[in-house]
Amino acid sequence: MKDHSFLLQGNRTGILLIHGLTGTPNEMRGIARSLHQAGYSVYGIQLAGHCGDIDDLVQTRWEDWYASVYQGALILKQRTDEIFVAGLSMGALLALQYASQYPVAGVISYSPTFRYDGWSIPRWSKILGPIVLPTVYHLNLFSKNTFDEAEPFGIKNESLRARIMHNMNHADSAEAGLPGNPWHSLYQLQRLSRQVKKNLHRIVAPSLSLHAYHDDVAARKNSQLIYNRVAGKKKLVWLHNSYHMITIDNDRKQVIDESIKFIREHAKIHAIALAR
Repeated sequence: MKDHSFLLQGNRTGILLIHGLTGTPNEMRGIARSLHQAGYSVYGIQLAGHCGDIDDLVQTRWEDWYASVYQGALILKQRTDEIFVAGLSMGALLALQYASQYPVAGVISYSPTFRYDGWSIPRWSKILGPIVLPTVYHLNLFSKNTFDEAEPFGIKNESLRARIMHNMNHADSAEAGLPGNPWHSLYQLQRLSRQVKKNLHRIVAPSLSLHAYHDDVAARKNSQLIYNRVAGKKKLVWLHNSYHMITIDNDRKQVIDESIKFIREHAKIHAIALAR
């Protein structure tokens, strides 16, 4: 499978960007360009099993996705003196998991998703998912079945939503991601969620969470959970003109501004330069 990861070389402060479940590094390119323009080195990784077809994805577990994060951090560390980890949706959980195990300058969570419980998710899915998915996975049933999100697909901006849905249905998955979440992969998200929840109290690095107040995919309590449990300095920002995909939706400028402000505040290299 072709690797669609990208590296933008900048200064000695690095930011590792992690896309979401069924997503691609492309969904992080916009924010990556802005962070790079601010001077930072940015590495957008491709998670194991992604940018292919459903079979590629369901053959991987959350541990494989996390291994991609670990390898990406090693590559970025070779080029920088400190790193921040940042992820979107499920990618935010992988960033938090890494920050709970290894030293980082900070961790940024964009629409963190411990479970799909937003207002557009059917009630039956919220109730039955935790019960049905483990059974389906362990009996190896319905491996090609997917849970397809409903309108508005995480995007409030209607013209942007139409373009992305067209790409999802007509383009290569490496460009726009898969149109649905495989049931087996959703079970892996459940496993990852349990692991990250257990480790949140271990995160001593500064953390920033940004979440749409009316997120259609992941309810606000997903970010509130992080704020309540992490041990380091923390900040939680609510966004009021976007849905789940905050890095590309109407509030993307605020997302970028808050991210750069956070990185500048906590980057040791930046602090040393100011002192000099």
